[in-house]
Amino acid sequence: MVSIRLHSYFRSSSAWRVRIALAWKGLAHELVPVHLVRGGGEQRSPEFMAKNPMAQVPVLELSEAGVTFGLTQSMAILEYLEERFPEPPLLPREPELRARVRELSELVNSGIQPLQNLVLRKALHQAGIKPEPLVERFITSGLQALEQRAVSTAGRFLVSDSVTFADIYLVPQLHASARFGVDVSAFPTLQRVERECEALPAFQAAHPNAQPDFEAGA
Repeated sequence: MVSIRLHSYFRSSSAWRVRIALAWKGLAHELVPVHLVRGGGEQRSPEFMAKNPMAQVPVLELSEAGVTFGLTQSMAILEYLEERFPEPPLLPREPELRARVRELSELVNSGIQPLQNLVLRKALHQAGIKPEPLVERFITSGLQALEQRAVSTAGRFLVSDSVTFADIYLVPQLHASARFGVDVSAFPTLQRVERECEALPAFQAAHPNAQPDFEAGA
C-alpha cells in the first residue's frame, strides 16, 4: 500500500502541475499546505528545507513498507509518476510526440516560469528594479514561442488529442500570465486548449480555488 503526500501552495504553478497529474491518474494523496508568504515563508523552515534545500514546492513523498521516498521539481515528479503509475498516460507512445511534449513543457518550465517566480521578483525589488515590466516581457515572448510551436502539433490538446505534460504546464502558466497582466488573447491556440482542459474533472480538482489553503485575493 502506497501513501502519497504532496507539499503544495495553492497559487504555486509548479505545485499545481503535480496536483493535476495526481488527479488525472486518480492517485489519492494527502495535501500538506506550505504558505510561501506568511511569516517570511514556511518553505524556509528547517523542517521543510530538510525535505527540499531549495525551499520550494512541490515536494512529493511516497511511503511504502516503512520507507519514504521524497522528490522535488515538478518535471522530475511528473516523469516519476508516469513511470510508476503509467495509466492513464500523460505521454504519447510515439518517440517524436513524446519529445515534442517535453519540448513544449520545457518552454514553460525553463523558458517562462523561472523568470516570473517570487524569488526573482524580490531580488529585482531589492536591486531597485521594478520587476513587472520585465516579467510581462519574458512571459509574452515565451507564450509567443509556445503558440508558434503548438500550432503544428495541437489537436484537441497541445499535442494531438490526449492530455499530456504539455497541457499540465500550459494551464497554470496561462493563469499566472493573466495575474501578471499579460494579454493572453494573442494566443488563440493556447486559449482554446486551456478551455478544453478546464472542462476536465482532474483540472478542476487541481485548480487553486479548489484547494484547502486557497485565499481569496491572495
